[in-house]
Amino acid sequence: MREFLTESVLFGAVLSMVTYGIGCWIKKKIPHPMVNPLLISIALCILCIILLKSDYETYYSGAQYIGYLLTPSTICLAVPLYEKFELLKKNYVALLCGITAGAVGSMAVVFALSMLFGLEHTEYVTLLPKSITTAIGMGVSEELGGYPAITAAAIMVTGITGNMIAETACKIFRITDPIAKGIGIGTASHAVGTSKAMELGEVEGAMSSLSIVVAGVITVIFAPMFAPMI
Repeated sequence: MREFLTESVLFGAVLSMVTYGIGCWIKKKIPHPMVNPLLISIALCILCIILLKSDYETYYSGAQYIGYLLTPSTICLAVPLYEKFELLKKNYVALLCGITAGAVGSMAVVFALSMLFGLEHTEYVTLLPKSITTAIGMGVSEELGGYPAITAAAIMVTGITGNMIAETACKIFRITDPIAKGIGIGTASHAVGTSKAMELGEVEGAMSSLSIVVAGVITVIFAPMFAPMI
């Protein structure tokens, strides 16, 4: 039975969808910001792989089919942005300034912490694109000489963390404007954070969707400037 499950072509895809479904169910039962369906899914996937004595390569051979949907699903985030296009035109200066400050600030924090903890150049550039979407971040990391696989993990951790604390952070810092919320969440925690922004409202979701794209472009431009600093 174990061999039948783990050797199935769709083992990884089915496991991912089932565990995420369980995470969503738990989220409904325990509606707390720290109860994140994606984090629960990751933990359950790891547990199942260990219990079934399988390996990551076997899991990924099936899970990669879900990964193919990453790019088109990210593109679909343009829909809420289109619906709020008039709002975008009215606030484009504030949007560009806010997203630029967030993207550059994120890289500046990585630089400061890398200096503090004595990271080497390769480790530093690996973490530099941590706040942008995976499709762009891994390419930036590889181009700068980092480890794309670790970059992907860092991006995922950043997104999940942003998703979990976004609402609480807005309350702590008294951020009430929906545009500001969307910019902050999207710039700091890409698509995973944007899913939380969409829960907060249509405007937050639209602005967060825009932030993913703009923050990615800004990071691509500024990352090569930050890279030689260590």
